[in-house]
Amino acid sequence: MTLITLRVLDGADRGRTFEEIPTPVTIGREEGNTIQLNDERVSRFHLKIQEDHDKLVLTDLESTNGTKVNGEDIQLRILRYGDLICVGRSVLLYGSREQIAERLASLRKGGDGKEPQVTGWLEDDDPSREPADLDFELNWSDNPRSPTAFRTSEPPELPQRLLPLQAAQLSELLEYFHTRIRDLLATAQPEPKDERISLEERQWQTLLDLQSRLAEYRRQVGEPSED
Repeated sequence: MTLITLRVLDGADRGRTFEEIPTPVTIGREEGNTIQLNDERVSRFHLKIQEDHDKLVLTDLESTNGTKVNGEDIQLRILRYGDLICVGRSVLLYGSREQIAERLASLRKGGDGKEPQVTGWLEDDDPSREPADLDFELNWSDNPRSPTAFRTSEPPELPQRLLPLQAAQLSELLEYFHTRIRDLLATAQPEPKDERISLEERQWQTLLDLQSRLAEYRRQVGEPSED
């Protein structure tokens, strides 16, 4: 029996994590599903994830609004760690941070752009394997001069004991960036042959604008005005 992890990135259930759920798994709006989503655009029984010959297969259960994986409409799909599953207004990420890091490390070590033999679809019980780190893999670069080549960073903790107005302002700020990044992800075009994602130039400029705004906010926080 395979245990799977799904994290809700967007939708009414955003922020929920379903860890190590035994297969088979059903997702839908009604009670009786393994994962019940509060989303009116999700069908009563929307999709099923089950193990078949050491792989995980996602099947759309003839849902009204369909299922997308990595932006593509699907009926059947073999899942890989890091896949984005879109149902209704909800977006789910398949895999834990460790599992996604392992797949990225495996792709990186392959070096030829092809899917390596070890894909991390199911649990790997090899005790000799070093634990993968997602922060390292996301920041890894094959350019030794890159400032991010060996940089790892832990996500910072949220500030504590905020006043209600400060908490509301922080929530509004995070919501702004979350929405912009979500819209960018929606326009990304996967290129399965070489494991790349492409963005239109306008969206690339949007990403640069977000980085610029973040830089401005950091400067304002570090050098607050005296007013």
